[in-house]
Amino acid sequence: MPNRLAHETSPYLLQHADNPVDWWPWSAEAFEEARKRNVPVLLSIGYSSCHWCHVMAHESFEDQQTAEYLNAHYVSVKVDREERPDVDAVYMEAVQAATGHGGWPMTVFLTPEAEPFYFGTYFPPAPRQGMPSFRQVLQGVRQAWEERRDEVTEVAGKIVRDLAGREISYGDDQAPGEQELAQALLALTREYDPQRGGFGGAPKFPPSMALEFLLRHHARTGAEGALQMARDTCERMARGGIYDQLGGGFARYSVDRDWIVPHFEKMLYDNALLCRVYAHLWRATGSELARRVALETADFMVRELRTVEGGFASALDADSDDGTGKHVEGAYYVWTPGQLREALGEQDAELAARYFGVTEEGTFEHGQSVLQLPQQDGLFDAEKVASVRERLLAKRAERSAPGRDDKVVAAWNGLAIAALAETGAYFDRPDLVEAAVAAGDLLVRLHLDEQARLTRTSKDGHAGANAGVLEDYADVAEGFLALASVTGEGVWLEFAGFLLDHVLVRFTDPESGALFDTAADAERLIRRPQDPTDNAAPSGWTAAANALLGYAAHTGSEPHRTAAWKALGVVKALGPRVPRFIGWGLAAAEAALDGPREVAIVGPSLDHEGTRALHRTALLGTAPGAVVAVGSPGSEEFPLLADRPLVGGEPTAYVCRNFTCDAPTTEVDRLRAVLSD
Repeated sequence: MPNRLAHETSPYLLQHADNPVDWWPWSAEAFEEARKRNVPVLLSIGYSSCHWCHVMAHESFEDQQTAEYLNAHYVSVKVDREERPDVDAVYMEAVQAATGHGGWPMTVFLTPEAEPFYFGTYFPPAPRQGMPSFRQVLQGVRQAWEERRDEVTEVAGKIVRDLAGREISYGDDQAPGEQELAQALLALTREYDPQRGGFGGAPKFPPSMALEFLLRHHARTGAEGALQMARDTCERMARGGIYDQLGGGFARYSVDRDWIVPHFEKMLYDNALLCRVYAHLWRATGSELARRVALETADFMVRELRTVEGGFASALDADSDDGTGKHVEGAYYVWTPGQLREALGEQDAELAARYFGVTEEGTFEHGQSVLQLPQQDGLFDAEKVASVRERLLAKRAERSAPGRDDKVVAAWNGLAIAALAETGAYFDRPDLVEAAVAAGDLLVRLHLDEQARLTRTSKDGHAGANAGVLEDYADVAEGFLALASVTGEGVWLEFAGFLLDHVLVRFTDPESGALFDTAADAERLIRRPQDPTDNAAPSGWTAAANALLGYAAHTGSEPHRTAAWKALGVVKALGPRVPRFIGWGLAAAEAALDGPREVAIVGPSLDHEGTRALHRTALLGTAPGAVVAVGSPGSEEFPLLADRPLVGGEPTAYVCRNFTCDAPTTEVDRLRAVLSD
């Protein structure tokens, strides 16, 4: 019989709706039930494409005896971290403070007042490698609750007090200057892996936000070392197994230092961020590899993640059926030499094995290989390789595909909108721009209410119940600003302004300018989450700084500009010390230091050849964070178009920065030079 999760919209919660565990969703009613029964709360947090979440679910939450014990002695609450990043952040901070590490599945034991007192991540069904079994943990916590209640509540109270005292060292209210950005670059250089690209050791995550900083830093200063690190990292990732060599798109991370074996789940936010990085790398260098990867990643998102309603789904699972009914990580993506022969015949299989690095020993498990593009001598016939890739892709399509988490997350769709709009504009792919517009329309129609308040998620055309957090407002605003620049439709700028007004009023500390992850009127948790560091995606704090800066450049709004500069104060404090974890903030700081530049293109119409040429040149300018407005003379679509007449009756470009303007120009080459100065 289904439990209380049967009516939820989260795919992750629905995966647990038939568990014998009597799950509750996160709600006041669940904690009231715990108070009434005088039992602790088991809080289990995960997400739908998390491999070890599935493992623990199968081993413990589907086990009848374990479920009966849980139901008798606990109130069990299941949370999708992607729906409730605020709940996840608060308890992850507690887990990391107590244990020194964290991850998912996250397992936390709470008092009925939601105060944590015991923590863990994955617990096995039987004792293993020094870990107690889940059943032992449940029995131990129950015994402590019943026999040492005073001690438990004292520990819980101390943890909450300690969390409340972990205030951010905010720095000051000014963006980083030349010195701090140079120090950040130096710190990144020290952590750079010159043999393999990227930063640090295994596991290795795509450093998309740090790469944006490096590209912007090179554009502003001409620093060749910054460009070299970005270019080499992008090439190594694109040649590695972390990149899907057949279907495009990136996996979550590589388990090794060489980008060979990925953790196979594919997340929307990774692919949106990396699509944009490769498009920007092409814009800076003209790299054919960067162009191919940007387009293939954009096509992957549209082909495999786009929902019927026009939004983008959250993720594809790491696991899939290996053909025997067993769900195995990576089964959809890996190949043996025998499988190549079956798909291609002897001769072409030999070529494919050399080209993609498939060996008899395998690069993964059980003699299977993840496809790569290893560096090697000799030339390959491009037509033959294209044919091989096409046939392998067709053969792979016969396999059982990984599951898809169909919920639409506002923040990640904002990132996808920005990536698709820019990639479509750069490479003359109006279909990609149209996909970005459709996703923007869905967010406006379904996720925004009449006060422009955002709902975090939707699924199957139905809005979820959870309020948007700071990253939702900031990333959606970022996407809308990109749409405004690419399409010339001022309504997207207007919507971005509505969202950023909420950031100023509901998410910003009026005294210090510091930002919170949840709104002032959001549900009260044991702590109001506040984290400026970038993790898998830009933090809400740094994303808001970048979007506020862009909006201020478009409109001249002093409150938004001041808020951006104040928000960047934390980057001044953290950038030189931990640049890998505040890359988006450093990228925003590069834009602040450059102006950012304001480009207005006026012409008879967007269909006019001269207008189009200037508009495209403006979009391809590498000046960090530059904003572009395009329209006809006298248009009221964009503030930047006001009082901008044609020069000599010709389409004209105006470029300003730091309250100073260049002479208007009608020449593409002159505009290009101004934007690369």
